[in-house]
Order: sequence, then C-alpha cells, then structure tokens
Amino acid sequence: MKLLRVGQKGKEKPAILDQDKKIRDLSSLIKDLNPDHLNFKTISELKKIDLKSLPELSTSERIGPCITKPGKFVAIGLNFSDHAAESNLPVPSEPIMFMKATSSINGPNDNIEILPNSKKLDWEVELGIVIGKETKHIEQNQSQDHILGYCLVNDVSEREWQIEKMGQWVKGKSHDTYGPIGPYLVTKEDIKDINNLNMSLDVNGERMQSGNTNTMIFNVDIIVSYVSKFMSLQAGDIITTGTPPGVGMGKKPQLFLKAGDKLRLSIDNLGEQNSKVVPL
Repeated sequence: MKLLRVGQKGKEKPAILDQDKKIRDLSSLIKDLNPDHLNFKTISELKKIDLKSLPELSTSERIGPCITKPGKFVAIGLNFSDHAAESNLPVPSEPIMFMKATSSINGPNDNIEILPNSKKLDWEVELGIVIGKETKHIEQNQSQDHILGYCLVNDVSEREWQIEKMGQWVKGKSHDTYGPIGPYLVTKEDIKDINNLNMSLDVNGERMQSGNTNTMIFNVDIIVSYVSKFMSLQAGDIITTGTPPGVGMGKKPQLFLKAGDKLRLSIDNLGEQNSKVVPL
C-alpha cells in the first residue's frame, strides 16, 4: 500500500495509489495521514476498500509530505561504515541518535531553502522508518510489530552549523525545508526485503550517492529497539536511518549546494524526490 498526501501546502488530502498507479482520494475515510490515523487498525480497514470506488485525483497536483504532524523526527548518524570513513569519524559501536525538528519536514518535490549565511549545505539520501503503535523498551525481535512502513528521506544538513558551531547536530539539521519526506509512505508488507534496497542521489544530473540498505551497520530492527530504550515512540513518529557515502562534505575537494542546484533522490519501491535549492 502506497499512501500519500496531495494538494497545496496546508491543504493536502490523504490519498492512496491504486494498482493502476492512479491517485485515489481517501479524505472521505480518514482526515489525514497524521498520528491519529497512522496505525495498524486504519491500514487494516483501508485494505478492505475497493479503491476504484474512490474519487481520482489529478497526477499534476503537488505531492506533500507523506506524513503530517509526527510527534518525533529521530535520526541515526554514521550508519554506513564508508560514510563514517569519508567523514573522518570512527565506525560507531552503537547507533548515534539525534533529532531533527518536525518543522523541517517538507514535500518530496518542494524547494529547499538556502540562507544567506549558509556556506556548507549538504545532502543525504536515507531510508525512513514510520512507527505504527506505542513503542517502549522493546527487543529487536519485536521491532517489526511496531513498524508501520517506510519512506524516502533527504536529511538535508548545514555542515558548518552541525559541526563547527557549538552544541549538538540538531542545529544543522532542522531549518525549515531540511526534511523532505515521501512521496509515499509504503506499508511494510509491500517491501519484499527492507535490507536490500538500492538508494541513490544525484545533484544536477551527476550521481553523488549510491548505496544499498544491506550495508547499514545497524538494521531497522536494531534501530527501533535501540531508540525505544531511550524514549517512547508513538504512531506516526519517523526514524531516518543514515546515509551511504557520497555526501558533499566527503568530496575532495568538498562540494556543497548552492542556489539553483537540482536534486534527485530514489530508493527502490519508495519512489523518488526532485527538489531545487532556492535562496531564502
């Protein structure tokens, strides 16, 4: 099941992609893809619906973030050994956790803002986990019972703010538009093997990142269990799981985004994002 949100910013409708890749309006059944409806009961009820009976929406409409108003946007850093190496940092012995502000969430094809004082704006293609129910202090073998699905994430990062400024990484990760998610929330049963998904990112048509989830240091089951030992998770929460090598910070010489740059991201079965960097 591929769920999405369609419409102008702030006026999106919940929708679903049918077998013919037509977008069907779910607004008569659920108010939105928010924590109140991102749960296993709602998904079970939607599976019973004849999708062809629902109104069709235009494919030309804007696609918004696939989730609205999540309680948390948790992130895992340095989860690919080769990315740790290009960052000149040791491979972590346990997941490195940080947070992104939920106000950073952006549509998959919306513009990414660059501020006048931003010097080191960078990209990160990542797999996002979406939680489907209350999750607290669980073991790895319980994680799948709590995962609703997955989405594509760009963990946009301002490296000067993240690394060179005093404090935690959150400063470089949280500006408005730094968290594009979607286009789809894909329920887990529609992903054949979450540990074998190709992922890529291009800037201005040039391939920058290529990777596969099979090289993650900590897989999704480990991550969900680990995070749940430090904080409870609720339905609709997002955990983004780290990026493969090829970020701008790791290039020699380093390469960062500038106004006018175009990004294309994709992960197998999760769709693609196409965004442009624009000055604020």
